[in-house]
Amino acid sequence: MEYSAQPSRYQQMKYRRCGKSGIRLPEISLGLWHNFGHVDRFDISRKLLLRAFDLGITHFDLANNYGPPPGTAEENFGRIMQNDFRPYRDEMIISTKAGYLMWPGPYGEWGSKKYLVSSLDQSLKRMKLDYVDIFYHHRPDPETPLEETMAALDLIVKQGKALYIGISNYPADITHRAAAILKQMGTPCLIHQPSYSMFNRWVEEGLLEVLDEDGIGCIAFSPLAQGLLTDRYLNSIPADSRVAKQTGFLSEDRVILMLPQIKLLNEIAAQRGQSLAQMAIAWLLKDNRVTSVLVGASSAAQLENNLGAMGNTRFNETELTAIESILKK
Repeated sequence: MEYSAQPSRYQQMKYRRCGKSGIRLPEISLGLWHNFGHVDRFDISRKLLLRAFDLGITHFDLANNYGPPPGTAEENFGRIMQNDFRPYRDEMIISTKAGYLMWPGPYGEWGSKKYLVSSLDQSLKRMKLDYVDIFYHHRPDPETPLEETMAALDLIVKQGKALYIGISNYPADITHRAAAILKQMGTPCLIHQPSYSMFNRWVEEGLLEVLDEDGIGCIAFSPLAQGLLTDRYLNSIPADSRVAKQTGFLSEDRVILMLPQIKLLNEIAAQRGQSLAQMAIAWLLKDNRVTSVLVGASSAAQLENNLGAMGNTRFNETELTAIESILKK
């Protein structure tokens, strides 16, 4: 059936300025890390992407190795791009990344110019795109000079293969250095993508300050701590959850360890009239330095629940104190 986007798609979504750029991103963006590979049902993946766009989500985030198998999330997205999204390309922000292992040999990972340029060329073919809006270096490389990696990102923009560049998983000090190198080259760093959640707060130890100082946007990934900050595990482990999947990244032991805190946080969320997932996302959005929160989803209903977070992103002092007390246990 031919897809036609909802005319009302921009009425409910909220958008935030990305650093000191001309780009605004939806407060909630959709990541394709899970649920979009060849091990997943294509019809469900397609339905989820179309629903996301109908809800005003304009930003779709990928990486070269997303799947599994690696590369298949981009392939599936490319099919949907060609068959459904092509008329709406100019309304979308599409990003991809390179940095982790993608192919064998010495040129298949990390941060060399050889790897980054080759990887993006492959990604564009898989996604059937002429360019991406944002291309990220996925992780810092301890051996390749930072100047070479940043020069590769600069080259990619000047070649027209990406409109903007970003970095992901970089600590504060290297982020500041990278931003200075890029600024000198004339290709400023648009955005940083760190992991950030109530259970993972490393960005508060300097990175957020650097991003604010350097005018770089922030898009938080794993805001629900791989599903821990949801109501999925309050009573049992569902058969279709990430814990139950062999390809998942969350263990049963981790769930059991965190369950007491999860239940207490869920009580606060209920008092706020939110689900735990909604509160966890809202807790990130309360900080104006956070441009967007990158969520994953396995169904349209789950995605719609997450978007409910935008209805209440304010926390009173009593709530914040109670949350801090729980998180420090």
